[in-house]
Amino acid sequence: MRLWRLLLHLHLVVCVSLPAPSNVSISSFNMEHTLSFLPGLQTSSDTHFTVQILQFRRKNTWRPVAACLELTAGQTCNLTQVFKDPLNQYWARIRAFTPTQTSNWTVSERFKPLSDTVLGPPDVSVSGCGNCLLLQIRVPTTKLLKHLYRRVVLYVRRSRDGAQFSLSLPYKEENIISYLEPGVEYCVTVSVTSLINSNSVSSKPCCAFSSPPLSRSSLYVVFSLLGAFCALGILLVGLVVYGGQLSFKLLRQPLQRTLSYILLQCRNRESAPIVVYHEISALQQHKEGSADQQAGSATKELL
Repeated sequence: MRLWRLLLHLHLVVCVSLPAPSNVSISSFNMEHTLSFLPGLQTSSDTHFTVQILQFRRKNTWRPVAACLELTAGQTCNLTQVFKDPLNQYWARIRAFTPTQTSNWTVSERFKPLSDTVLGPPDVSVSGCGNCLLLQIRVPTTKLLKHLYRRVVLYVRRSRDGAQFSLSLPYKEENIISYLEPGVEYCVTVSVTSLINSNSVSSKPCCAFSSPPLSRSSLYVVFSLLGAFCALGILLVGLVVYGGQLSFKLLRQPLQRTLSYILLQCRNRESAPIVVYHEISALQQHKEGSADQQAGSATKELL
């Protein structure tokens, strides 16, 4: 009887002699949950690993994960489908086993899907709109993530001198960054936040000019048009000046003749009273002579 107990004790010791897994952790990115681990020291190559989970609302009820019953060293366990309730809390545990041996369980830390997941960087595109930037944000199409996003944090940096500022705006797929300097390049980095999650990864800087710069061909066209307008302006000014001088030359002779005529008339008017006076004097003398003759004739008739 004692021998049987000794053999049973030795069998149990041999069965749990495998080293337990270590560094068991649950990582989550955009609500995709993954369990990872490291095999214990001196774990043989034929060792496999099995995973179980526990919900906070169902304590002491560990359930096996069907997709993670026989993992090998280096593999991970996807827990996205078994962590169905994002508001619940979960634990996971893993142990090693062989056909003749098992290890102790190694339990992960408590995991809360909504608050522990990492919100990944959104896809960002930026285009200029004069003195502003038009920002387009695209996030994963998962309905839960769309409801999770509440605000976006924008970090705007001016490429010319490194001046920067930040904005916190309500989450929208399209935003406008106003009051920028026209024709200057800005780089925008975007991260998203939620009310219960502050774990987020910022996007890569996306750069654009507030007003798109002109290409070389466009600059050549602009300078050519400016040169043509300048030449046309100079030509018009020259024509106006030359036309004015020509008109003055053409009008100068008639003007001189008119002035001479006016001066001559003025002179004639000054001498006109003398001629009239002489004419009046001659007329009076003629009348007086006629009167004397009539008086003489009358005297003769009386006599």
